[in-house]
Amino acid sequence: MEEDQAEVRAHIALRDYAAPSVNGATSSIRRPAIHGDNLEIKPVIIQIIQQLVQFGRFPSDDPNIHITNFLDICDTFKHNGVSDDVIRLRLFPFSLRDKAKGWLISLPLDTITT
Repeated sequence: MEEDQAEVRAHIALRDYAAPSVNGATSSIRRPAIHGDNLEIKPVIIQIIQQLVQFGRFPSDDPNIHITNFLDICDTFKHNGVSDDVIRLRLFPFSLRDKAKGWLISLPLDTITT
């Protein structure tokens, strides 16, 4: 098995190691399944979250206030047949930046489920 992997690596060009690939992309957030096409998040919602409630800009950011404000924005819209968790889990990464975003990315696969 190790010999097979070594043989495959021997045929990969150096430039291929530097090129990003989405094949191995994972997320620390497990997103619940959506049945049908019931959810469309408008870009303006993402912009509002990034402008008004983004956490990680300043050392004085309060995580409790961040969560309260984030939930307030998420609660302003509903989609038929889509749970609040689905909406929140899809929007949460947009509410983080800098070290906070790095923390989220560093978590193991499917760590956050609700």
